[in-house]
Amino acid sequence: MPLLDSTDALREKTCAKDSTGRPLTFTAILFSVIVVAGCGGTEQGSSDEPGDPGGSGSQTEPTQTEGSQTELTQSGTPPAEDTGTPETESATANTGPVQVETSVVATGLEAPWGLVFTPGGEALVTERDSGRLLSLDASGNIEEVQQLPEGGSGEGGLLGLALSPDYANDGLIYAYYSTGSDNRVVRFRQGEDPEPILTGIPVNTFHNGGRIAFGPDGFLYVGTGDAGDSPSSQDVNSLAGKILRITPEGEAPADNPFQGNPLYSYGHRNVQGLAWDASGRLYASEFGPSSVDEVNRIEQGGNYGWPNVEGVAGDLNYIDPISFWPTAEASPSGAEILKNGAIPQWEGDFFMAGLRGQRLWRLDLDENGNVIEQEPLLQGEAGRLRHITQAPDGSLWVLTSNRDGRGTPVADDDRILRLAPANS
Repeated sequence: MPLLDSTDALREKTCAKDSTGRPLTFTAILFSVIVVAGCGGTEQGSSDEPGDPGGSGSQTEPTQTEGSQTELTQSGTPPAEDTGTPETESATANTGPVQVETSVVATGLEAPWGLVFTPGGEALVTERDSGRLLSLDASGNIEEVQQLPEGGSGEGGLLGLALSPDYANDGLIYAYYSTGSDNRVVRFRQGEDPEPILTGIPVNTFHNGGRIAFGPDGFLYVGTGDAGDSPSSQDVNSLAGKILRITPEGEAPADNPFQGNPLYSYGHRNVQGLAWDASGRLYASEFGPSSVDEVNRIEQGGNYGWPNVEGVAGDLNYIDPISFWPTAEASPSGAEILKNGAIPQWEGDFFMAGLRGQRLWRLDLDENGNVIEQEPLLQGEAGRLRHITQAPDGSLWVLTSNRDGRGTPVADDDRILRLAPANS
């Protein structure tokens, strides 16, 4: 079987013309991509805006390894998903690198944006443009749960998704979506009307932010964009261009940097990914304007410089990114850090989905949260990538975003991919 080095080769192997359209209920298909995974590791529109290709870099001058080679083979029915708590911590400590397999677990989605897993192993997915909340069971069947009343356009719509830390008891789902007048955070139980808990986040057809996640402290973190008004990112009284931190009820915690203010950090352009490491440090990915996309390690009350600076400024008034790329290589979206995962050689690594860059970035972090080396994965194999989430079994699930108006979709798009040890 020859190595596949282009998206065309991937399409030829995996896709047939879709003449019937996409139903509401889908059955997953499975293909396997064997990744020759090393222990080292660097797409088209950022704000998805076109930009001038520049240099990539990091404060720590990380080593960049070549992208992984893949071989695509068709396999049979996917194995049943193990939805229990994975016993991966001891395995990570006592075993060496494993061969990584990439499989397609679902197809026929339309611009998926958010992905979370319930305690029972059910995957919940948002579609940006349709406003649908979908569920994916262990057999790969996707069904519509409900439609949320989003009213966004362009980069707006139904975006981020999070589950209550006490979801097993309260059943609460949190979502971030656009309306005709604002971006907002709501909460609801499946089938119920959403309750707004944070409103008034500036909205536009671009730079809407939208990623939400509960941190280890039990508070909800909300990434917002500048909505095209770049000075607002430096305005501590604006919700635009910020990472916000609120209680599950939508209030500002007493220990936030500014009393009664949900602001946690500011000087951001368009936050797209939020992830915590095992030590509780927060990292965020965000779009740059034309030449510099960033990953930042977030400090409470920190100013990350936009619009006054971008990339590494060396100015003590602002916090520099830990890594950055030209927009053609990144246009970053969702992020994840593998913790107690199923892939030992990637334990503790930071992963970031790339839209224009059409690759999944892996950053190897040291004990202080600095980048040692970086590696591009899935480069040119699946198109635009929107988000990455760790599944209950320790694998990594990735959303494609080829039907978002900027991609070149194939018949099966959009898809959910799974990176896991071979034969798992």
